[in-house]
Amino acid sequence: MLIVSDEDVRALLTMSECIETLDGVFKEAAAGTVSNMSRYRVPFTGGSYEVMAAASDELGYGGLKTYVSNSTGGHHMVVLLYSTETAKPVALIAANSLGATRTGAASGIATRYMARAEASTAGIIGSGSQARTQLAAVCSVRPIERVRVYSPTPAHREAFATEMSRELSIAVEAVGSAEAAVAEADVVCVITTAHEPVVDGAAFRDGTHVNAAGAANWMYRELDEAAVRRAELVVVDDLANAKIECGDLIWAAERRVFRWERAVELHDVVGGRVSGRPSPAAITLFESQGAAFEDVAVGALVYRRALERGMGHEVSI
Repeated sequence: MLIVSDEDVRALLTMSECIETLDGVFKEAAAGTVSNMSRYRVPFTGGSYEVMAAASDELGYGGLKTYVSNSTGGHHMVVLLYSTETAKPVALIAANSLGATRTGAASGIATRYMARAEASTAGIIGSGSQARTQLAAVCSVRPIERVRVYSPTPAHREAFATEMSRELSIAVEAVGSAEAAVAEADVVCVITTAHEPVVDGAAFRDGTHVNAAGAANWMYRELDEAAVRRAELVVVDDLANAKIECGDLIWAAERRVFRWERAVELHDVVGGRVSGRPSPAAITLFESQGAAFEDVAVGALVYRRALERGMGHEVSI
C-alpha cells in the first residue's frame, strides 16, 4: 500500500486535472455506475468521527474519506483507496490539501455548467485556504479578469488580494463589505465558517452564479432566505446529504421559502438531463457539501500520479 503525504499531494494535484477528473466522475454518476454513501457522523463528547464512502465502476476503485472533527484539533483527513479488481487496499492519502483542491474543483464544475459563458468578474466572501482554491477553480473555467474579496479581518482580505493577484495574474481587490464584493460579480463564491448569513441575497445582480461551499453542517448558514428564494436553479452535489447538512436550504425549507423538490443534483446538470442556466438573467446556486465519489476519484488520480513519478512511501500490511 502506498502512503502519500499532504506535501506529496500538493506536488501531484493540479486544479485543472482535478476539475477534469470531477467532470468525468460526475458524468459517470449521471450514467449510474457510481455508488455513494453520504457522510456519516459518529458523535463523541466535544466532536464527531466522520466517514463517507464511494465506489466507481469506471475508475476501478472504492474507498472512503474519514476524519475527526472537534473544536480544538482541526481536521486531519485521509482517503483510503481500494482496488475493486483485486480487493486490496492500494493507498492511504493525506486529504487536507486534496480536500481543499477538490472542494474548489467542485465549484469549478458547477461554474462551468451554470455560470454565463462570458462571466469575467468574481466576488469571494472568505479569505482562508479554501477561498484560494475556490477562486483558482473559477478562473480555470471562466475568463475572470477582476475579483473583489471580503472577509471580516482587513489584514486577511488584503493578504488574500495580494497573494491571489500575484498567483493568478488578475486584479484582485479587497473591499469593506460582502455586498460590495458581490454587487458587480458574475460568479460568487461564499466559503466561510459562519453560523449566520454573511451577505444580503438582495445584493446579487441578475445573472449571477453562486457557489456556497462553507456551510457543510446543519448548524451553519452562509446565505439568507432572499438568496435561496431568488435562485431559479438550486443544485446540490448529493441530495440525501444536503437534506441532513445544508443549513442554507434546511433553514429555507423549514420557513417554506424553498421546497426540496426544486433541488437538482450536480451530476444531472453535468450529464445534460437538466440545463445549468435557465436564462441569461437567472440567478443560479450551487450548494456544496461534498460527495464521497469526488474524493475517491481525486484520490485515484493522486495515486496514479504518485506511481508515475515514484512518489509516496510503499508499505506492506
